[in-house]
Amino acid sequence: MDTTLTVILGIVAMLLPLLVGRLVWKRFDQYFGRNDPVYMDSLEYFLKKLGFTILVAFIVLWIGISLVFSGSPNY
Repeated sequence: MDTTLTVILGIVAMLLPLLVGRLVWKRFDQYFGRNDPVYMDSLEYFLKKLGFTILVAFIVLWIGISLVFSGSPNY
């Protein structure tokens, strides 16, 4: 794979988890919020939201970087 293409796809693969993480953070309340403001203001809810967002972003990063460097030659 061309070096320029590898760099561009690497940058995209690193920025994509930020966008996906932001979407997960915003939509987490719709799926797991239970429409209970007291629960949604608790530390337990915040840690679940934070952990799930980090997990999803890390998985997307792992897949993206794996795809970018799967065609690179081994030196």
